[in-house]
Parts: sequence; C-alpha cells; structure tokens
Amino acid sequence: MNEIIAKEEIAPSTYGYDIYHPRIAKKRKAGQFVIIRTHDGGERVPLTIVGSDVQAGTVTLIFQAVGHSTKELAQLGVGDRLLDMAGPLGKATHIENYGKACVMGGGYGTAPVLPIADALKEAGNDLIGIIGARTKELVILEKELGAICSRLEVATDDGSYGHQGFVTDVLQKLIDEGEKIAFVLAVGPTPMMRAVSNLTKTYGTPTMVSLNPIMVDGTGMCGGCRVEVGGETKFACVDGPEFDGHEVNFDLLMKRQGTYKAEEQQASDHAAHCRVGLEAAR
Repeated sequence: MNEIIAKEEIAPSTYGYDIYHPRIAKKRKAGQFVIIRTHDGGERVPLTIVGSDVQAGTVTLIFQAVGHSTKELAQLGVGDRLLDMAGPLGKATHIENYGKACVMGGGYGTAPVLPIADALKEAGNDLIGIIGARTKELVILEKELGAICSRLEVATDDGSYGHQGFVTDVLQKLIDEGEKIAFVLAVGPTPMMRAVSNLTKTYGTPTMVSLNPIMVDGTGMCGGCRVEVGGETKFACVDGPEFDGHEVNFDLLMKRQGTYKAEEQQASDHAAHCRVGLEAAR
C-alpha cells in the first residue's frame, strides 16, 4: 500500500505520481483529495486526486515542489512508499449537464481541473478549456484537456505560448465572440480565481472555485481551513473544497493563506542549509 508505481516530471518542479492504493482508487470521485505524509513527523499535505486506475489499483497525484514538504515528496522515487495516505476526502464535485461549460486552470491548478472536466464531459457538457501559466514550459496537461474539450485556449504571462496575458482575458474574448457559457469552473492561484469570479458575476454566470486554504486534519476538526462563503464560516475540507465563487470572501482567504509564510520560509531555509552541510561532509 502507498507504493509509488510511476513518477514523471511533467514540468519544472511539477511531478505526477501513480500510487498504489486500491480502496481510494475505487471510491474516489471528481473533486476529492487525499492527505499524505512522507514520514513519521512529516507535514500533512493535501493533494487533489487527478485520476485513478481501478484495475491497477492506483491513484494519480500531481504536485509542485515549492515548500519543504513537497520538496521532500519530490525526492521519492518508484518503489518508495508514503508513510500514509488518507482519503478520499472532501465533497465530490456536483456534476450536471449545463450545456456549454468552461473549465479554467491556472498553473498547477490545471491538475485539479482535469478529473472534473472529464466528469462534466461524461455528463454531456460541451466543454471549453482555458489554461494558463507564467511561461510555456510551465503549461501542464494541455494534451489531456485537449482530448476532453471541444475548444482549448492557452494563455501565458510572458506570451511565450498562446495568448499573452491572463486566463480572464481569454474568457472575456470568448464572451465577446458570443460563446453562451452556462457554467464556469476555475481552479488556480487565489487572485486568479477571484478575477474569474468577478468577471463572471457581471454576466450572472454560475461559477465554482476550488479553494486551497491551510489544511491540517482534513476532517473538519482543526478549523484551520475555515473560509467565509456567503457570510458564513465553512470548512474547506468537509464543506468543500469547491464553493460558489461569487460568494467567497477572497480577501479573508488570502490573508489566512499568508499566516505561516515566515515559518514556511524558515523550514525551507533550514532544509537547504542541512543539504549543503550534508554535501560538504561527503
């Protein structure tokens, strides 16, 4: 259980793992996630389940190695085992046939979009996809989403690939062209989800976002992942992670996401110092 069966670096510092866990592979639904630990005493890291192979008994996880714990995770290879993996957690995505739906992924957020897009397609939706990244080399899952969407647009901040600008620029362009979009799903950095929600609110287009607050236990007990939606406190781990983007208090979410920035930096600096010392000792 929890053995890494396959590993691929799909973009710089972005990895895809297939991990053996038949029960999660069988039970997971679009929009759900797991919480993993690499070793005893390690941080609990929530990761969206991007896909599963029931016959092989594997689940697919995609993550960016940006902090201390995800960098530790990236050091593992095929044949290594995670200490534990809990899931599937969170509410599954509400899926229905909206007619024409638009799925939007920003950076690593494209990974959580993929299983939801697949489920929306299976429900009969005509899908438009918009994915974005800072630069061409950071664009992920273009081929996979392109196979699901009838139209896929790519935006990069530096213009090295596709449209130069933001995913919201592309969405506005589609609306101006007369695309009758009945539903939008947006997953990515909080500023991106806020911008998408602000845009779609002006047109009255239902919009769902997947939130990424600080999360610890994943069962609603710690309260660390609390967010404000429609003026009410919700827990992303059990009430979400998806919420109506027009009801989310994004300002409060961004403030809470920065609570432990100093501690996160200290952990990364300490780990880097230890690696340097170890290499010097060799």
